[in-house]
Amino acid sequence: MAINRLMVLVKLLIIAIFIVVGFFYVQPANWHPYLPFGAKGVLAGAAMVFFAYLGFDAVSASAPEVKNPQHTLPRGIIGTLVIATILYVLVAIVLTGMVPFTKLDVADPVAFALSAVHLRSVGGIISVGALAGMFTMMVTMIYSSSRLIYAIGRDGLLPRWFGHVKGHLPENALWTVVLIIAIMGGLVPLTQLVNLVNIGTLIAFAFVSIGIIPLRRHQALNNEGFKVPGYPVTPIISFLFCLLLMTQLSVETWIMSLIWFAFGLVIYFSYGIRHGHVAEKRIE
Repeated sequence: MAINRLMVLVKLLIIAIFIVVGFFYVQPANWHPYLPFGAKGVLAGAAMVFFAYLGFDAVSASAPEVKNPQHTLPRGIIGTLVIATILYVLVAIVLTGMVPFTKLDVADPVAFALSAVHLRSVGGIISVGALAGMFTMMVTMIYSSSRLIYAIGRDGLLPRWFGHVKGHLPENALWTVVLIIAIMGGLVPLTQLVNLVNIGTLIAFAFVSIGIIPLRRHQALNNEGFKVPGYPVTPIISFLFCLLLMTQLSVETWIMSLIWFAFGLVIYFSYGIRHGHVAEKRIE
């Protein structure tokens, strides 16, 4: 975790350098037209980069290991969301101000923009920051995904082999996630992989949003901790926005996600529904 914290600091420093240096090369004329593709373009772009919100979701995966999670987790999630949103906006403002948006359809837009204004040395530093960003992203995703599989295995919805802990780590879940990520990253084209992650994240967030409504009224749950403000309007709005963003993704992405969803249903109805803790309590 110490290495991960160091990489996060490096990444934040690199972002700050780009914002400060790039600000002096901003040309306001590049911001016209302000919305070249209209509201539909904004929605399509939001759907394409929605996978970035997995980072905030990863914070909630640490709930079992957090002290006083009812208070610290909401603050951590909301705090990181606010900070990241501000940084995203500032980077987008500076980036599109330095170079016209029509030239930014490249694999490394930030380094490209710095090269365009003859700051190649700074662009090299930014590339180091990009590597740090990818490192922290992979660590975060492996961490959160392994905790999710561990929790599902612990609850009996997957074989309890996944819920095995060794040295305070969910060893089996951890190795399973690493292998899946390695195989998917090596065999699936990046664009399709990103879209698949996007729609998977949106489906999960949609279920969480609408699931809050019955859970708030569940008599067996302790609801004295953090509560979603604006209930039940906020969860409904969140659910509808998730559906709206999902409509912006391609048909191919929908087909792939339905295949994965069907695969999950097969696992649940063939194993999880009979071995889960809820099913065991009913048998007792």
